[in-house]
Amino acid sequence: MNASITIRKATVNDAHNVAVMVGELLNEIMNVMDISFFNFNLEETKGRLSDFIACEKYFVYIAHNEQADPLGFVTLFEGYALYAEGAFGTIPELFVRPNFRSQNIGQHLLEQAKVFARSRGWKRLEVTTPPLPQFEKTLSFYEREKFEITGGRKLKALL
Repeated sequence: MNASITIRKATVNDAHNVAVMVGELLNEIMNVMDISFFNFNLEETKGRLSDFIACEKYFVYIAHNEQADPLGFVTLFEGYALYAEGAFGTIPELFVRPNFRSQNIGQHLLEQAKVFARSRGWKRLEVTTPPLPQFEKTLSFYEREKFEITGGRKLKALL
């Protein structure tokens, strides 16, 4: 990795910068899909993220350059399932700002996520990407990083 790029575990003090990038990620997805299906509010997201980090429910790693500009981030949380043989990790978000893509930042964020996962004793990491042609590049990225398609589609029910 470029010596001027650092990846570190985010703290509550990073919540604003990460929340801004979450908004960028969600806007990018909605623009690609041409559908507005995320309700993003910066202050609510920042507050929620601060709580998640403080309670250690959500783990965030942030990439930044020597000027401390945030370049990207990855988030993880712990889940439990019998099919996964106990505890496992899920990556709900991985984002690298467009101007910094193709510089191996995403790869290094994923490697840090794997190191963290092993330290927690997780036997697997899961990530979801839409099964749509617009996300083939994303799917190829994860496959290069040794993720395998396990089948199924991600569904939700609003409560």
